[in-house]
Amino acid sequence: MYAIIETGGKQYWVVPGETLRVDKLAAEKGAKIELKALWAADENKDGDQGTGSRNGKVTVEVLGQVKGPKVIVFRKKAKSHYRKTRGHRQELTEIRIESVG
Repeated sequence: MYAIIETGGKQYWVVPGETLRVDKLAAEKGAKIELKALWAADENKDGDQGTGSRNGKVTVEVLGQVKGPKVIVFRKKAKSHYRKTRGHRQELTEIRIESVG
């Protein structure tokens, strides 16, 4: 089974057992939440694509809250000696896909 889920304004192609980082979710470590699948399908025995459907649920387990890599934001205006440097680290939630159904 595999599915396409949407969270944080982004879409992810997921399979059971996969671990990924998504934009921060309001959930505690160890919590199990259900996400709506935009599209879900199963595979046939010979590995071919099986039937797909537009309604399904994906169960995920929250592994923890982490921060992404630091991104440097630099602004400059020519000939006026204006320079500003800022750093940013996006807050992320690490999740594991439990089941697609």
